[in-house]
Amino acid sequence: MKQRYYSLDVFRGATVALMILVNNPGSWSHIYGPFKHADWHGCTPTDLVFPFFLFAVGNAMAFVMPRLQDAGAAIFWRKVLKRFALIFLIGLLLNWSPFVKWAGADLVLKHWVDPANPESGIRILGVLQRIALAYLFASIIAFYCRPALAFVVGSVVLLLYWWLSHTLGSPADPYSLAGFWGTGIDKDLLGVPHMYKGEGVPFDPEGLVSTLPAIVQVLLGYFAGQYIQQKGKNYEMLSHLFVAGIVLCAAGLMWGEVFPINKKIWTSSYVLYTSGLALLALGMLIYLIEFRQQQGAWSRFFDAFGKNPLFIFVLSGFLPRVVALFRWVDHTDEQGQPVYISAFAWFYKYVCAPVSADPRTGSLLYALVTIAFYWALAYWLDRKKIYIKV
Repeated sequence: MKQRYYSLDVFRGATVALMILVNNPGSWSHIYGPFKHADWHGCTPTDLVFPFFLFAVGNAMAFVMPRLQDAGAAIFWRKVLKRFALIFLIGLLLNWSPFVKWAGADLVLKHWVDPANPESGIRILGVLQRIALAYLFASIIAFYCRPALAFVVGSVVLLLYWWLSHTLGSPADPYSLAGFWGTGIDKDLLGVPHMYKGEGVPFDPEGLVSTLPAIVQVLLGYFAGQYIQQKGKNYEMLSHLFVAGIVLCAAGLMWGEVFPINKKIWTSSYVLYTSGLALLALGMLIYLIEFRQQQGAWSRFFDAFGKNPLFIFVLSGFLPRVVALFRWVDHTDEQGQPVYISAFAWFYKYVCAPVSADPRTGSLLYALVTIAFYWALAYWLDRKKIYIKV
């Protein structure tokens, strides 16, 4: 059996913790710069979280794939399709949850398509759905292709995505919000009611088209995990990880001069750059934990998140929506109309926000308290040996 690296578990857990942190500020209007996504082109620390998680999915695949290959195609397809379907369905139901919403003083059902607004409905895609799709296709490539061929396939996908983006995008600016070629396809396949509207127009940052390069992100994580297993714990392996990380970062930055680094359309340069940073981060964790034996409270903190990663992430999205249904009157506005508040919003407004004159500090405090809450739950589940797998 291949050696298991504790540092890989810490890497995955740290990524989940950061995903929860950046997704749960006290107020989206008050966020420190590093906790914001880039407006369009560019890459902030927050823009590293999702690709790091996809990279970690690939790492985990590297430990499972040999057993699936030994078991044969029938077992492979059954297990992979089941996991894909469950993760995708959970993501879709999370978007729909809690299935009711407040409309004034009434609770009403959340319709698949809003009868009062035909362009509004339940979003089909999202973070979990992209994880599911990227995992599915990366698994198929890894199962049927030898590593060298899988590398070629991944390279072709990135180059093809660049060529299609340049050729099919708007001649004025093919890499802009208005010029991105994938939006039209997403509209045709998903429908406007089921797309993200956070950019002010129907545009899905986890759309079907931009999922293509995300598949390669998982493959790169798979290659890294496979190499770590094959080489074993030695300084040659570690030095090669650092060199590969530097090369990928440099390649991503150079490619970014013509195909800008951009999370929202998940450009090929973004895949290389963020995968390079993921390799450097993973290499540093391997050095500290596996070579220097410096694990301790800090590593156990992140490892707790890594034991039930999808469950904790889903809960962090589901729980605030349910809690928001239970509300009470906080005050009345200038017109004498009631303004409602729920428990989490009350905690931010009356406990976290007053700690500083800078509203960003209170917003960050709320996010840190949220992390502590979900860590306590993750730690309790680990102590009870309860692991919710998908």
